[in-house]
Amino acid sequence: MLRTIYPGSFDPVTYGHLDIIERSCKIADELIVGVLNNNAKMPLFSVEERVKMLNEVTCHLPNVVIEPFDGLLVDFARQRKADCIIRGLRAITDFEYELQMAQTNHKLGAEIETVFLTTNIEYSYLSSTTVKEIAAFGGDITQFVPEAVRRELNEKMKTKRRV
Repeated sequence: MLRTIYPGSFDPVTYGHLDIIERSCKIADELIVGVLNNNAKMPLFSVEERVKMLNEVTCHLPNVVIEPFDGLLVDFARQRKADCIIRGLRAITDFEYELQMAQTNHKLGAEIETVFLTTNIEYSYLSSTTVKEIAAFGGDITQFVPEAVRRELNEKMKTKRRV
């Protein structure tokens, strides 16, 4: 049984993330979407909110499990007995960073492979940061995120504007 992990912040999850998740499901027997709880960053959504949104938008994928984690990715992979880490690449700029991370992870856990999937060209420009910026200015984000995420993001932005 091939168990893989697709880690990320998913703040919020976009169609680009879903593209990688859906394609990874075809490769792996079990795909664990690891939602990073990174105390060094200030995410818009709590880890619980991100897990909830991911559960909603992946409920049609029977071999996907959504789990929060913190600490080192290789430690999380070992705890979950994962064979492989999946990483998405949008552009050459992603590759440089992701290659460094893959090499570091290999040094820390040589038994865990990293596999890169290139994002569908339709989503190659898309990032959570861009989506949040568009939403902050009241722009239409329907082409970038699923409806459940759009609702949550718009509600979060309304709350932020009131503060």
